[in-house]
Amino acid sequence: MADPLRFFVFSLFLAAVVPIIGSAQASPSDTDKPFVVEYYYKTKWGHADEFLKLFRKNHYPVLKKEVEMGRIAKVWMDQPRYHTTEDGRWDYRVTIVFKNATVANEPFDEAALQKQMYPDQETFRQEEQRRFEILDAHWDLPVKGVELDAK
Repeated sequence: MADPLRFFVFSLFLAAVVPIIGSAQASPSDTDKPFVVEYYYKTKWGHADEFLKLFRKNHYPVLKKEVEMGRIAKVWMDQPRYHTTEDGRWDYRVTIVFKNATVANEPFDEAALQKQMYPDQETFRQEEQRRFEILDAHWDLPVKGVELDAK
């Protein structure tokens, strides 16, 4: 299956499954546990630096504000040290540790926060559009830890 088709099929799968996962009632112990999501970005060749510049300018400050608000516990970005095959390539992985699964899945008006932080909305929208135009792929992956010492 070609990469764009595979990505499209995977996106449809996520669109169908994520709302189901998000609407599932969290157990009492889940409300106390951090909820981790990894966001992967694969840029078009030669655009990784431009993506990082736009991410730092427009999106990272919003995430830092959400940390200040207590919605997010921690956020960081990684990039691979070496290259991989093209089908498995990603340029940046942003890991967000939400306070808990409830907070991660409840509606949050990020647009209101963006309007407050970026009064020049036209420039903000153009730069955010550009940030996504230079991507080949983007996917979000909720992850959970595995207790290796458990029986």
